[in-house]
Amino acid sequence: MSKEYIDLCKRVISDGEWVFNERTGKNCLTVIDASFEYDVSQGHLPALTTKKAYWKPAINEILGYLRGYKNSSQFTEIGCNTWQANTNKNESWLANPHRKGEGDMGMAYQMREPNNDQLLKVYNNLREGIDDRGEVITFWKSDDFYRSCLRPCMHTHTFSILNGTLYLTSYQRSDDIPLGHGFNQIQVAWFLMIMAQITGLKAGKAFHKIVNVHIYENQLDGIKEQITREPYPAPILLINPKIKTLNDLETWVTTDDFELIGYEHHPAIKYKFAV
Repeated sequence: MSKEYIDLCKRVISDGEWVFNERTGKNCLTVIDASFEYDVSQGHLPALTTKKAYWKPAINEILGYLRGYKNSSQFTEIGCNTWQANTNKNESWLANPHRKGEGDMGMAYQMREPNNDQLLKVYNNLREGIDDRGEVITFWKSDDFYRSCLRPCMHTHTFSILNGTLYLTSYQRSDDIPLGHGFNQIQVAWFLMIMAQITGLKAGKAFHKIVNVHIYENQLDGIKEQITREPYPAPILLINPKIKTLNDLETWVTTDDFELIGYEHHPAIKYKFAV
């Protein structure tokens, strides 16, 4: 996957057009449309190798989504700091009357509502081997944007079963490829792998669909360095076999229940985060 990532970065640099982003106040090189395919049937995790990928925080973030967390402090407690800036440094959110205080995310990335628990519905169907062509989990709820600190970037996940094998198609509207993409592709692959384990299905392929791919102007030097690096083979993710149910994910699972085998990578590159 690192080679495909490098190819996309080169495409953005060579073919991208400069776009001014109103939310961040920064210019970014932008292309439209990209697709990745991750075969996780043998346990390979698409962790970037051309820089260090922080795979544990990436898993912790999506684990927080599965648990329905609504405050950045909850993510920090389990080892993911990605929501601190968006909840506490975003000027428009700080001025929003619907913000409930320090660390509040509002309705951002919610899928566990009492009257519409999307994850539970999909989980129960998959456990029974049911694919109704609507095994969809979506964070894209435009009616809630006014009370959310951020619109979702990777917004919809669709699961499919074919001959006892589970597949996942994930849709992302916006991709900060130097900084966010490494998180996102790990999350797509992990989501398929863990859902397959807790539903008793075989893990197949994940398809990652992206609309807007961009590099911010203050990230360009770092990405030009990164694309000169030779990728290493993808590592293997081992998952604790004691994880058997959705309740396990909700209650006791941590990243200590996952082990990454054979992960070789180049040094980290510090990219600036655009709030």
